[in-house]
This record gives sequence, C-alpha cells and structure tokens, in this order.
Amino acid sequence: MNINYRLIGGVIASLVGIYLAWYFADILVYVLLAGVLSFIGHPLVRLFDKIQFEKFKMPHTLSTILALIVMIVIIASLFMAFVPIINRQAQVIGSIDFQYLSEQLQKPLQNVEHKLVEWNMLDDHKTLENSIALELESLVNMTSIKNLLGNVVGLAGSIFIGIFSVIFMAFFFLRDDNLFYNGIMLFVPTKYEDKGAIILRDTRHLLSRYFVGLSIELLTMMTLITLGLTFFNVESALLIGFLGGLMNVIPYLGPIIGASMGVLIGATSNLSMGSYDDIVPISSIIIGTFVVANLIDNMVLQPLIYSTSVKAHPIEIFLIILMAGSLAGIPGMILAIPSYTVLRIVAKQFFNQSKLVQKITENI
Repeated sequence: MNINYRLIGGVIASLVGIYLAWYFADILVYVLLAGVLSFIGHPLVRLFDKIQFEKFKMPHTLSTILALIVMIVIIASLFMAFVPIINRQAQVIGSIDFQYLSEQLQKPLQNVEHKLVEWNMLDDHKTLENSIALELESLVNMTSIKNLLGNVVGLAGSIFIGIFSVIFMAFFFLRDDNLFYNGIMLFVPTKYEDKGAIILRDTRHLLSRYFVGLSIELLTMMTLITLGLTFFNVESALLIGFLGGLMNVIPYLGPIIGASMGVLIGATSNLSMGSYDDIVPISSIIIGTFVVANLIDNMVLQPLIYSTSVKAHPIEIFLIILMAGSLAGIPGMILAIPSYTVLRIVAKQFFNQSKLVQKITENI
C-alpha cells in the first residue's frame, strides 16, 4: 500500500493551522481589522503623498500618520456624537415613576401569576412578585457585584489592548502597501505563489467592494429608520435608528435585535413622560418602521450588494449564513459572507474541475 506522506503532512499542517487560528482568534481578528483599515486608508495615504509645496514633498510616513488620524477621528466622532443621546436616555429611564408603573402592572401580573399556577410553573404558596424578588436578590449580591466589576475591568482592558493592537498594526500596513500581502504569502508554498497572488488580488477586490456596500447598507438603514420614526414623532428616533441600522451587521437576526432594542427605548421614553397608554401604539409604530425598512433592505439593498460585491445569489448567501450561524452563532453569521467569499476564490484556483465549484464561482 502506497502512503502519500505529502498528503498526510498537508492535512496535519492544515489541522494545526486551523487549531492555531482558533486558539489565537483574538489576535487574528486584530490583524484582519488592521488589514481592513489599511484597505480603506490606502487612498488617503496616496492623496496625502501628492501634497507638495515647492521643494517640500510630504513624507510617506507623515502621510500614513495623517491618514490614520483622519480615520480614527471619523470613527470616534461617530460614536461620540451619540454619547449625549445615550446620556439623555439614561436620564429618561431615571425619571420613570416606578411606583405608579408597579401599580399599573399589578393586575396584568396577577393574571400571569394565575396562568403560571394553572400550568404548574409556579407554586400556589408563592407569588410572581416574590419569585422575581428572590431571583433579583440572588443575582444582586456581593459575589455577583465583584464578578461584574471584574468582568467590566477585564473588558475595558481587552478593549484597550484591542484598539491599540489594531491601530499599531494598521499604521505599518498603511505605510507599507505590500506588508499585509507579503505576510500572507509567507505561508504560501513556492509552487503555488502565482495562484496565491491571484487569490489575494481577487480577495482584496471583492472584500473591499463588500465592505463598502455593507457600509452603505448600514447608513441607509440608519437613515430610513430615523426618518420613519421622526415622521411619527417618536422620542429618541436618532438613537433607535443608529442602533437599529448598526444591528444590520448581523444578517437576518440583526433586524429583530434592533427592533427589540427600539421598542425598549421607545417604551422607556414614554414611561418617563407618564404616557403609559401610548406604549402599545408607539411600539407598533417602531415595529412597523423596522418592518418597512427591512423590506426595502431585503428586496433592494441586499440583492444589490451581494450581486455586485461578492457576486453570489441571495439564496446562496442565505443558506451559508444559516450554516455559519449553526456552527458559530452570531459571530459566524457576521463572518459568513467574507469567509465564503474567500473560500470561493480559493476553490476556483485549486478545485475548478468540480462542477459545483464551477457553478458557485462562475461570476468571479
């Protein structure tokens, strides 16, 4: 029996590579984010490189720093613009008359309590109010508070390290156009360098188009939701529109999360003003606005983005997202389309004899 040691070695190396990518997933994400920023920032660097005053020519390193600063300022400004809105929303929640709200909810809670007793989900000698109080008491204790503080501190540290790492690597990727490319080519065998170069070129082209299209989709959804809610005079329309549009980064599941957050924000805004009877109408308006906006997204924006950027059929994308969601949850759904795009490009170069590969890569 002939043993193909090269094939076995290739499989082992692939498995080791997959394990290392999983084990160092955080670092891999930092590198990829820095790579995406470099793709976006290269036109800015080239623009600054053209600046010239008589004999003075803009140094390439300074152009890189300026481009990076511009991107950081834009991203930070977008988030800082919503800090006052979020602060106002916190003040709104703090002004709710919880005593009156408790009185209003007493009768509905009693009805729910009777149903839970009938369904043997609650003991006769217990009340729903006491059960909720016990659960809250078990959650809010010193141990939980210590764990929460520890998690917050750990999260803050991780965010700082992540931001610093992305900015640090993005600077060098921007300064040297070929650094990211050369880093990947180090892992490509010599005899496959030509195909590797084609894969990287096509990947950069398609992913750049995808990220631009995704950005347009998110901005469009933010605008549609905000305008729709503003038309109906819904409080915190801008905040709901921002969060609702941002959640669209999660395919299919994102609009549901965004609508839920929107209803919660809209309900708390009305509760703070004592408009308890308007909660249902406002919630209906928010849900209706999200439905209309996402119909436009599903029928116009997504088919346009998928067909022109990653060049895949919407049904094909839908199935891939479902499978990715089953394997890795929400992170899998977010990364499904970029990962599938890269896999199609690789398959086209190495497995183009397969009819399936020929079919799914015929447009790239």
